[in-house]
Amino acid sequence: MNVKFPIGQFQCEEEISFAQVNKWIEEIRVLPAELHNTVEGLDDVQLDTPYRDGGWTIRQVVHHVADSHMNAYIRFKLALTENRPTIKPYDEGLWAELSDSKLPVAISLKLIEALHTKWAALLSNLTESDLKKEFIHPDSGVITVERNIGIYAWHGKHHLAHIQRLLERKGWE
Repeated sequence: MNVKFPIGQFQCEEEISFAQVNKWIEEIRVLPAELHNTVEGLDDVQLDTPYRDGGWTIRQVVHHVADSHMNAYIRFKLALTENRPTIKPYDEGLWAELSDSKLPVAISLKLIEALHTKWAALLSNLTESDLKKEFIHPDSGVITVERNIGIYAWHGKHHLAHIQRLLERKGWE
């Protein structure tokens, strides 16, 4: 099993169906509960265990999902309200080392729950033309709103799987 990419890397068809977009939106909507259920009851030693050698701890992964998805939400809003904006990337590795990544995971779990509620509501009301809107990522190039929905549905499941596989390997399930 690939510990770094437990569900594989993100892939999608060139032509993205409306049904696929709706499936991804549902995955974004349910992630907070899945994440909460997965880490609920873990103690500090478990939360501070890296999911792989050289990887982040469970605690850092949870805080990273909050950081990443906040950035993603803003990127969606920029893409929906501006003409092909260039977004600002950030160094997720350095963010994971900041002091707020040592806080209790409950703080980021609450943030993720509120954020995903807003996010899913926003995404569920997009039109066909909204889905085709684009933004420019300095490293990745032009990305459509519909593709970005898929990327972040995958991103949440990707990090959830990091935690779940660690729990399985350690027998902590």
